Amino acid sequence: MPKITKAVFPVAGMGTRFLPATKASPKEMMPIVDKPLIQYAVEEAIAAGITEMIFITGRHKRAIEDHFDKAYEMEAELEARGKSDTLAILRRILPKNISCIYIRQPEALGLGHAVLCARPAVGNEPFAVLLADDLLVGDPPIMRQLSQIYEQNGCSILAVENVEPQHTVNYGIVKCGPGMKGLHPVTGIVEKPEPENAPSTLGVVGRYILTPRIFEHLEKIEPGAGGEIQLTDGIASLLQEERALAYEFCGTRYDCGSKIGYLKATVAMALEHPEVAREFSEYLNALVCCRPSAE
Repeated sequence: MPKITKAVFPVAGMGTRFLPATKASPKEMMPIVDKPLIQYAVEEAIAAGITEMIFITGRHKRAIEDHFDKAYEMEAELEARGKSDTLAILRRILPKNISCIYIRQPEALGLGHAVLCARPAVGNEPFAVLLADDLLVGDPPIMRQLSQIYEQNGCSILAVENVEPQHTVNYGIVKCGPGMKGLHPVTGIVEKPEPENAPSTLGVVGRYILTPRIFEHLEKIEPGAGGEIQLTDGIASLLQEERALAYEFCGTRYDCGSKIGYLKATVAMALEHPEVAREFSEYLNALVCCRPSAE
């Protein structure tokens, strides 16, 4: 099977759930400790052997382009001040063998439309899709897990996790046939069903590997929920001619599209950060000990 070398990052969303923080700054640039969400997603793609990053952007997203561009003035200033460690961190943001392409999504017509916008850059190759809102942590990295499964099976792979039944209305939910532990053949997929109508509790999260046939189906489908072109509907149509697998990834997901998920991710990553982990852990312990009992 051809290796996955291209990744699509749909980053045109407005981030209204984090207003006013996202009024002038993209939600994908919100930091988790000292790195923005989009950098975590790009690093995950790089760890999977992906070398071409395709960003589907919108208005007010220039900060993402600037983040992955070379900052000559800042590097010169750091070098002049002898801050070699900080300079090395800055230069590691994007390795030299990685290229970036930026494509403007002219209208906010949904995730399916954002993926379709990537077609000129993807061409006739399988590709990855990563949503920066979902911070996924695993060993090996989650996209690398998906890439390995694609190389073994040669079909579209959807990352899924078990969700609480009452939360199916927030996910694309897959219907699966019998399969091996953690890897299921997908027989159907429904966008945000009510709990009583959900075919399972396996919700699709923000990691996909898709075959290029998905573009043909995204072009043909009618707007779905919210008047948008839903990626879920495109995958449902793709299932009529190709198989797909749902993979229960090994790792932890933080829904950074929600405030509580973002806070959980910040705490978890801070407790793993080599600079601040010890002091932050001590602070949290002291904070818990000093808080009055809820009783």
